[in-house]
Amino acid sequence: MTKLAQWLWGLAILGSTWAALTMGALGLELPSACQEVLWPLPACLLVSASYYALVTVGYHVATFHECEDAVCKLQDQILEAGADLARRGLSF
Repeated sequence: MTKLAQWLWGLAILGSTWAALTMGALGLELPSACQEVLWPLPACLLVSASYYALVTVGYHVATFHECEDAVCKLQDQILEAGADLARRGLSF
């Protein structure tokens, strides 16, 4: 199961549970205080997930590590490509 499928299943389960609780499909009589908390819950979860995504991306950008071996290989390949193009008569 892919990660997307896992997230979609989780969202479907949470969404159906939320809908069943707020619409009274289960026949439960929830107190009004619980219903007041349930209605804005999807918006709160969306804001929380957005905040988590932003913090995660920011952390990974801040702690980005350079790969010295890959940098050296790429610079060598660039030099080889320049030499090959110069050998073929292209000047740049």
